Amino acid sequence: MFNPKLKNLVLNKTGDKMKKQYLQIIFNKLDLNPNLHYITIALITIFLFFPISICSQTNSFVTVKGRKIINTNGENLLLKGINLGNWLVPEGYMFHFKSTNSPRMIYELFNILIGEDEANKFWESYRSNYITKDDILFIKSHGFNSVRIPFNFRLFVMDYPYYELKGVGYELLDQVIKWCKEENLYVILDMHCAPGGQTGDNIDDSYGYPFLFESPESQQLTINIWRKLADIYKDEPIIIGYDLLNEPIAHYFDVEKLNPKLEPLYKRITKAVREVDTNHIIFLGGAQWDSNFKIFGPPFDKKLVYTFHKYWTKPTKDVIRDYIDFSKKYNVPIWLGESGENTNEWIKSFRNMLEENNIGWCFWPYKKMESERGVVSIIKPDNFDLIIDFANDENYDYSSIRDNKPDFEAVSSALKQYLENCKIEKCIINEDYLGALGLNR
Repeated sequence: MFNPKLKNLVLNKTGDKMKKQYLQIIFNKLDLNPNLHYITIALITIFLFFPISICSQTNSFVTVKGRKIINTNGENLLLKGINLGNWLVPEGYMFHFKSTNSPRMIYELFNILIGEDEANKFWESYRSNYITKDDILFIKSHGFNSVRIPFNFRLFVMDYPYYELKGVGYELLDQVIKWCKEENLYVILDMHCAPGGQTGDNIDDSYGYPFLFESPESQQLTINIWRKLADIYKDEPIIIGYDLLNEPIAHYFDVEKLNPKLEPLYKRITKAVREVDTNHIIFLGGAQWDSNFKIFGPPFDKKLVYTFHKYWTKPTKDVIRDYIDFSKKYNVPIWLGESGENTNEWIKSFRNMLEENNIGWCFWPYKKMESERGVVSIIKPDNFDLIIDFANDENYDYSSIRDNKPDFEAVSSALKQYLENCKIEKCIINEDYLGALGLNR
């Protein structure tokens, strides 16, 4: 009989359930043929300390195979997701503001209205209330299998000149990822606002130009943040991967100059991520609002998915034909990272077309105020029009502030009510929108 103490030691040291089962079979065979003991000890050592693919047909992480995204059982995974927009990147239009549309502008507006200390308290409660465990339960229960989490880099780093990688963002991500793991809801992390700005518009919280591509400091900070996030989540299988830069390089700028700088930066970020994390997929968006794949050469990593965004086009195959051709040329998966803000009829037609071509999707957004073009709608609070009117006046000189600022108590009451109304149990479910996505109403 094989040495019982050695057998128990080996089995107890083996954490992988599948390997333990195989080892038990081997030991049973050895009890019948003692002459094989010394050879088998060597084989067991190799078995324990080196990965052997024949032991299991499963993966611990979602990965890619040819043009498909593959789940942990080796099966095709068609992503059906929703973007948690406006949570970690507030956008003006979701509050019905016009020109006050970037996060920093909205923060400034609230500072003016109620003072910086009260505004800070508001945003702390906002981040706690806007996305909760109940939201994740709701999303999963209605048939989504994934969420994309847009985030602002400013939540993950201290201000100049320190630039230490500290901030509330880490705790916020930890919490929502924990909830998603409990519900088996996949996560894609999306740097919506990068240092310096990758887009040059309100959505990246920049100063009106994609300075990221001309600033070595901003590029290095972007790399550092992604490397830290990858190091934190390298062993977390509920995360599918990292969407490195949302909608880079708007069409307003010198694209001939800027476009050639995008893929080299992607390569640098990916290299830093791979130093700590070889498990997760890297998502790469094209230039000009994630629409232009011509800037890409051959794939430079084994786990890449190329992502495109489409708004306000025809919901037909011809509008994504270039992406399909790219996918076939390089044998890589493609994914719709954002779409929506349209009629339910359009949503249904576009979604059906994507699924017919095995293209996963993630519509935009999950939640916003007084709108049917999202999964749920926040009821507009009383007196919130006072805030909207002041924001849309667009005149923040000090005399105008003194003369036109709405009543403090009225504003405070409206914002307090907003914090309650944004909770999922207080929201209106847009059932026809869910139906257009082919999900449970």
